[in-house]
Amino acid sequence: VELKVFDINGKEVGNLVNSEFSAGEYEYTFNGSNLTSGIYFYTLKTNNFSETKKMTLIK
Repeated sequence: VELKVFDINGKEVGNLVNSEFSAGEYEYTFNGSNLTSGIYFYTLKTNNFSETKKMTLIK
């Protein structure tokens, strides 16, 4: 499983998870204290699934 965060320009600004997990539900708390307010995208990838979503960071 990979969970990465990208800025609006597509630059990777965080590699949050890069591990193997057994099947199930998981939760991850993102600490964006080192980032500025703005639009970011996060991508979740597994062996047979990939999804990218938009998020807004407001400080």
